Order: sequence, then C-alpha cells, then structure tokens
Amino acid sequence: MEAKRLLRLLFVIISTVLLLFLTLINLPYGNQPEAQLDCATYSPWCTSKNRIQHKTILKKKPPPIPTRHHSSDVPRHPLDPLTVQEFNKIRAVLSAHPLFKSSPYALHSVVLQEPPKPLVLAWRKGDPLPPRKASVVARVDGDSHVLTVDIDAGEVTQSQRDKEAASLSGYPTLTLEEMISATWAPLSNAGFNRTIAERGIDLADLACLPISTGWFGKSEESRRLIKVQCYSTKGTANFYMRPIEGLTVLVDLDTKEVLEVSDNGRDIPIPAAANTDYRFSALNEKQQTKRTVNPISIEQPEGPSFTVEDDHTVKWANWEFHLKPDPRAGVIVSRAVVRDPGTGEMRSVMYKGFASELFVPYMDPTDAWYFKTYMDAGEYGFGLQSMPLDPLNDCPRNAHYMDAVFPAADGTPYVRSNMVCVFESYAGDIAWRHTECPISGMEIREVRPKVTLVVRMAASVANYDYIVDWEFQTDGLIRVKVGLSGILMVKGSPFVNMNQVNEQENLYGTLLSENVIGVIHDHYITFHLDMDVDGSDNSFVKVNLQREHDSPDNSPRRSYLKAVRNVAKTEKDAQVKLKLYDPSEFHVINPSKKTRVGNPVGYKVVPGGTAASLLDLDDPPQKRGAFTNNQIWVSPYNETEQWAGGLFVYQSQGEDTLAVWSERDRAIENKDVVVWYTLGFHHIPCQEDFPIMPTVSSSFDLKPVNFFENNPILRMPPNVDKDLPTCKAAASA
Repeated sequence: MEAKRLLRLLFVIISTVLLLFLTLINLPYGNQPEAQLDCATYSPWCTSKNRIQHKTILKKKPPPIPTRHHSSDVPRHPLDPLTVQEFNKIRAVLSAHPLFKSSPYALHSVVLQEPPKPLVLAWRKGDPLPPRKASVVARVDGDSHVLTVDIDAGEVTQSQRDKEAASLSGYPTLTLEEMISATWAPLSNAGFNRTIAERGIDLADLACLPISTGWFGKSEESRRLIKVQCYSTKGTANFYMRPIEGLTVLVDLDTKEVLEVSDNGRDIPIPAAANTDYRFSALNEKQQTKRTVNPISIEQPEGPSFTVEDDHTVKWANWEFHLKPDPRAGVIVSRAVVRDPGTGEMRSVMYKGFASELFVPYMDPTDAWYFKTYMDAGEYGFGLQSMPLDPLNDCPRNAHYMDAVFPAADGTPYVRSNMVCVFESYAGDIAWRHTECPISGMEIREVRPKVTLVVRMAASVANYDYIVDWEFQTDGLIRVKVGLSGILMVKGSPFVNMNQVNEQENLYGTLLSENVIGVIHDHYITFHLDMDVDGSDNSFVKVNLQREHDSPDNSPRRSYLKAVRNVAKTEKDAQVKLKLYDPSEFHVINPSKKTRVGNPVGYKVVPGGTAASLLDLDDPPQKRGAFTNNQIWVSPYNETEQWAGGLFVYQSQGEDTLAVWSERDRAIENKDVVVWYTLGFHHIPCQEDFPIMPTVSSSFDLKPVNFFENNPILRMPPNVDKDLPTCKAAASA
C-alpha cells in the first residue's frame, strides 16, 4: 500500500513539473516583481503589437516596433486586468495569510474585482483609479473559498460570495495543473495498465483526456471527480480519431486516486491512423493540394484606422471600447460607446459583453458517453484554453495582438501570447447603395464599401476549437459571431460500412470512416450583454408582428401585419423562445430618451443560430444547463450574476443558474438590465467533418433601432482610385 502511495505521489510530481514547463516556459516570472524580462526572449511573437513585418509596394518606412515589458505594466483604466506586479503581490499577500499557511491550496481563479459600476461610469481618463482589488477563488484543505484581496492595502477580506460558496453544490473551474495530473493518475493502477497492454498499445503512444463528470446523483456528491479516457497516438497527431473505446477511469481529483476502471469496449478495434493527420507538413507531395486561391491580404497605405491606447482602450471610426482577456470568459468588451454623427456626442451602447457559458451535451446515453455534457467556460476556463493566434492564418497581416497574463495554481503569473487580435476587415461587402434606374432620367450611382473592426479570440478546448468574433460596424451595429472548428469527439465502432448496420442498431451518430462514429451533439453559447443604451435605465420591449384582417369594404387586401409593442414588466415577461410563425423584434430602449420625432432610442437583438435544446427539462444535464431553456432572458443588473451556469459549475446540480435567478421574477422596466442571448448549434456529424472540421459559423446582432436621427453613415465618402495603392500581379497576369 505504501509503495502504491509513493508511486501515485511520483506521478503527481511529474505531472506538476510537466505543467510548469508547458505553461510557464513563455515567462518564468516567479517572485520577481521588478524583473525586467522581455517576453520576446521566450516567445518569437511577443516583441510587437504588429508582429508580422512585410514588404509592400509602399515606400513608407514602417513604424518602430515597440517592446512589451509585462513586468513593468501598470493599470491605466479601472477595468484593466491584473498586471504581473499585481499578481506577484497577490501571491505574497495570500501566502502570508493564516488560511493558506497551514494547508495545501490551489488558486482556481484570480481576476480583477471590478469596481462598482457607478465608479467606472463616473471615471474619466486622468482621474485616479479606484482601489485595485482581486477576486480569488481558492481550494484550501478540501473547501472552496471566494476571497477579496485589497492589493493596495495588502489585505485579504472575505467576499460576500464566500458565505454562499459553502451552500453551493459545485466546485470551481479546473486548474491546468490538476487537469494534467488527472490524466497521469490511471498509470498508477495495475488494472488500467493491464488493459492497455492487452489491447496492444504501447504506453509511449498513450494520450489521455480529463473529462468533466457532470452530475448524475448522490453517489457523486461530496468529492471532486473526473473521468479519464485515452487514445492511441501511433501513426498520427490526430489521436482523437483513435479512441480506446469503452475504457473509462474514474479519478478523485483531490487525491488522484483511481476509484474505478470501466472497460466495456474490448471487442471494438482502435480505428486506423491512415488519413487522419491534418498537418500540412505531414502530407507528402502527392497529398498536398495545389494552391487554388492566390494569397490575399489587405494593404493600408496610410496605416490602420484604429488605435489601442494604454494597451486596452480601442478607438476606431466612431467606436470606443475597453478590451481585455479573461481566463473564464475568453474576452470581455466593456464601455462600448459610439459617436453620434449629428451631435458628435459619444453615446453609451453596452457596459459589458462576454461569453458567459458554453454548454455542449453529447447525445449518447451509453456507459462511456452519457456524462459528456461539458460546460466549457465554467469547468475548463474558456480563456485558459485560448491558445496563441497564428499570424496570417488566424488573423490577417494588419492585425494588432494582445497578450493575456494568467496565474498558475500557485499564483505565479505567466503570459499567454497573442491571445486576442484586433483588425480591420473588408470582404467586399456594401455598407449602403442606390443606383437610379434609367426611367427616372437621373444618372445616380452611390455605393459605400463596408469596412468593419473585428476583435477575435480562439479557444481550443481539447478537440474542439471555438472562434469568437466581436465585429463593430460604422452604422452602429455590433455582430457577435461564433465559429466551430477543430476535431470531432468520436466513438470507436466495430462497423466499417453502413451495410453492416441493421435497422435496429442505434449508432448515436454518423459512421464517418472505418470504425469511427461521430456522435450527435449540441453547442450552446450564452452571452451576457449588459446593455446601457444612452444610460443605464433601460426597458425590454417585445415588438410582435401580428396578422390583422380587413373587411372587403375597406380594402381589396384580406390581411396585413401590425407591430404591437409590449414592455416587459418583470423577468418572466421577457423570457423568449423563438418561433418562426410568431415573429417579433426584441428592443432594449431608453424610455427617457426620445428622437426628434418622439421614438424611444434603442438597440435590438437580431437573433441567429437559433437551435434550441430538445432535452427533457428534468434530465440532469439540462437542469445544469437550464439557461438554454430560452434563447433570450432579461435580468436586473447584479454584479454577482455574471455566469449563466453559476459561480461553481463543476459537478453543480443547477441550483445557481440564470434560470433559478429569474424565478424571482424581479422588476426590469426602466431598470439597469442585462440581456442574455444563446447561440445554438445542432451538430449531426458528416464525412466532411473528418478528420478535421471546416468552420461552421453563426451570429447575432445588436442593431440600432431609432438610436440615430437618420442613417449614421450617410456622409461617409466613397472610395476613389487615388486613395488606394496600385498592386501588380507577381507573374504575367
């Protein structure tokens, strides 16, 4: 028994060292708050906010490349994320606190505790910053704690949420360290090792994933659990396509003890590696496709039209907003204001917007699959899983890059380079146009190109890749788009052709290749949108299109549509399930601000990606994901209600979700309100998704509705030849 414990301890130590190597290699700050370490020393892409230097036809000398010294950064805006120096101070303050001195601990989240909203709204550049505080979620001796660290005072205080934490069923977001150590834990179990050997798999070819367990009853309470499933990497980098089907290991996350090994797939072969590798470098010359599209990029002879001030304030065209990476949400857009072309006034649109939760349930009820009902933000950290963006491919050459600073489980800060990019996009779209037809006798052709500003991040949550874009348009519209790519989570199968499958056989998906089934699943991404349309006191209005009938005496028409406005008084009035044959518009208005002709100013939510959950409401995964029961919710602003799945999502029972909060049916008319919108995707895999998926995207819009007095881009000038460079083709075209 003692030898077994020592072996387990050895694996934990090895995994921790491995994690530190993987996550801290970019910037080993440790406890050196004054160290002037240039991250360029550790990352080739970290030397500039415009890291791709290129030759163009222009004679203009490129601007000097700034060097980023993260260790000397200081916050300049109340919403700026924590700096390296602040992380180091927080770590020192916590390590001296009695709670952390006596027992082992892990920090699961350390983020800025944003100042109260009124303070942020009143702050102007040049004003002193409000006191800097950090919100800390820690696990100490088996208990979860939510604490506040006053950075300036060097004090730890109990958060209001700490008292609530004890009553919550769930646990904090996983740390990267424990995810990796959990995947090593099965190697300490003789039964697991024997099974691997019997299946003819070399341990050197083994790749394992930590899979959240969800919640399915009393037997899973009072301890943190994780399930581990493994794959063979032999012959391919795409190990996801080579599952060791039916082999599931249940692990205690705190002790790393293997509690159970379930092996129900011995008769299912591991799929072959042939044609699964997606890397261009792994293809031979015959497999490499000849380039069918010539390289394309945007050239800006006068430089970009946007600026990023003080690292986080973005200014472009008529827009200004604050932008920061976040370990849970991925990216947060705050204080979005737009200039009114008539008055020149900067008018408020949105106080804060971000992806609050991602719910991904798989539709296979069998033993090795039923629990795969992921909450990618609350369980794994959407931002923690965001990898560095690839210049020229993830983002065009005119992009500006933003790094993130996150803490390891012991509080040590590290840099995630190139986590966010910002760029101007022109895809040949039209902002507005009109050509007069010849019968009018007027020769008029007026067209304006549509250029937009895009904020992009990409999270690789194990097999799946999510691309999230916030797109700002000159007409005041904000488009939020989510793209799904990456690799399917597949199931091993004895079948190599559909002619082997009888009609009664339930595959729970699609046979994609020999012995490979892509399991049906859903994706739901719920966005938190704290709308402040011309101020914080707003109302939610359903504008329902109703069919009206007329008598033959009044008109030859039998029917027409009428817009009927209904102001939501309470939360339940505002809950929306989208229906094709019951169309509505959904407006967020400021009832105290009117246009020249008397319409209340507003923005409307224009739905897209309207897949809805079909699971039973009392199914355990849907109880936890009840925030997807409606496509739109509206709640009164509450700084503690940011995460649609609850503060502690891991193994939660669903008692702290948006759906539960909204049962209070609080008043929302002419209040500071938050709109929640869920983009949904049903995914029935197809062979084109194998071995890696082409991106599929959907989006929704936040669009001005009577916000401006007229078309806000009416006076925008058209393009003319002299404004643009003349580019010549490289060959004889």
